[in-house]
Amino acid sequence: MKSKETAKMQSEVRKWSLGGLFVLLLPIFFPSLFTPLGRAYPSIFSEWNAPKAMHLKLLNGALNRVTSEKQESELWSPLPYQGWIPCANSQSSRFLPKKSQGYIQVFLDGGLNQQRMGICDAVAVARILNATLVIPHFEVNPVWQDSSSFTDIFDVDHFIDVLKNEVSIVKELPSLYSWSTREYYATGIRDTRIKTAPLHAPATWYLENVLPVMQSYGIAAIAPFSHRLAFDNLTSEIQHLRCKVNFEALVFVPHIRMLAESIINQLRSPPSNNRGSNASYLQETRDSKQRAGKYVVLHLRFDKDMAAHSACDFGGGKAEKLALAKYRQVLWQGRVLNSQFTDEELRNHGRCPLTPEEIGLLLAALGFSNNTRLYLASHKVYGGEARISTLRELFPLMEDKKSLASTEELAKVEGKASVLAAIDYYVSKQSDIFISASPGNMHNALVAHRAYYNLKTIRPNMVLLGKLFLNKSLGWSDFQQAVQNGHKNRQGLIRLRKANQSIYTYPAPDCMCQT
Repeated sequence: MKSKETAKMQSEVRKWSLGGLFVLLLPIFFPSLFTPLGRAYPSIFSEWNAPKAMHLKLLNGALNRVTSEKQESELWSPLPYQGWIPCANSQSSRFLPKKSQGYIQVFLDGGLNQQRMGICDAVAVARILNATLVIPHFEVNPVWQDSSSFTDIFDVDHFIDVLKNEVSIVKELPSLYSWSTREYYATGIRDTRIKTAPLHAPATWYLENVLPVMQSYGIAAIAPFSHRLAFDNLTSEIQHLRCKVNFEALVFVPHIRMLAESIINQLRSPPSNNRGSNASYLQETRDSKQRAGKYVVLHLRFDKDMAAHSACDFGGGKAEKLALAKYRQVLWQGRVLNSQFTDEELRNHGRCPLTPEEIGLLLAALGFSNNTRLYLASHKVYGGEARISTLRELFPLMEDKKSLASTEELAKVEGKASVLAAIDYYVSKQSDIFISASPGNMHNALVAHRAYYNLKTIRPNMVLLGKLFLNKSLGWSDFQQAVQNGHKNRQGLIRLRKANQSIYTYPAPDCMCQT
């Protein structure tokens, strides 16, 4: 009997030992689950637990909201004509000089939309220098480790054809210059590489610093090349060229367009009734003709970097605050000034990105009903599905790439962050309404593209929303009224570009003509 008890105890000890060993080995085999620097994957201790609703009183009101037909009609109606039309391609083309001064290479970093701006600037610089542009090289994205090239994303033949009378462009260097590669410039200091291009440099800087190199060696390479050309004091010819590149020359490759069109067709089709327990919740209370076949895109820019950098409180408790503080310290080493302020101070100044819960409350207050076809354009959301659950509760017909694309289609773009971003960009550009939770490169690019075609884009009033969300005694009716009053003039009105502002965010008057 004693030996049986001993054997049983030894068996239990072995089980516990194996369990302990497994726990010890987890950080080795799955380090991303335990490190605050796992950008693409959440930390198991602070990000996978569903946070409590931060605005429970408003949430209850939003879940029981009733949207009037007049409200929906005004919300979904197209923008009125504003007196501006696209004219990036209207100026007569200047034919190329007979002889190019040499070849110009640029190496672009950042995400898809930062690269897009870099391409436009590169074409403009090539025109300024009378140089032949080599199709820009995309650096491997340091965050997502995406190695997608220009030709993986953009239709290179269309790009060259549209600009053939403006700038000489080649897909690759002739054999004489085949040595000029990214690897070549990474192994030492090279006379043909320019590393000192200042941010927003004037045209004269390129003529004085890059042209002599190109004339001496026949080629010049600029790396890094991001935000390297000024927005002001350039000829209208150069400005129009940048517009032409952005709005006419840069189109996605056919397979990206086809997948995006497939998603759009599904969004414009009646939703499936097979929604499980939500079926009764989704019953139409009226025939909403204003919304038939329409969809809204939400760019939910709520990743871990943004959450940490903002230094705001997102309702995840002490564990989340500590995890984000540690992540912020390791990544920016005390250089985040926001961390010096309280959450209340940051919200009062509109410095806190909207959480999925808060953007859901904003959409509900604006008049979007629970039957709205909502497409979520986002790569990785901090907190994953646990964080999104409240938004999904408010908008059960919410979709994204994973829910609408087939397994085979998704397999082709797996791990290609820039291609996935391109799909979201295309779906967003074609939507009836676009709204971005926080400013950023994609927000700015789409604000410009949709303004160019006079499409409705709602810009959240961050200062107003910050103050409203701080008021815990505010009821749903008052919140809804304040939101609607504060967003009447933030739904796509043309805003003229001011000095030093980006032409890629404000296309008027440089890319548009007044009629």
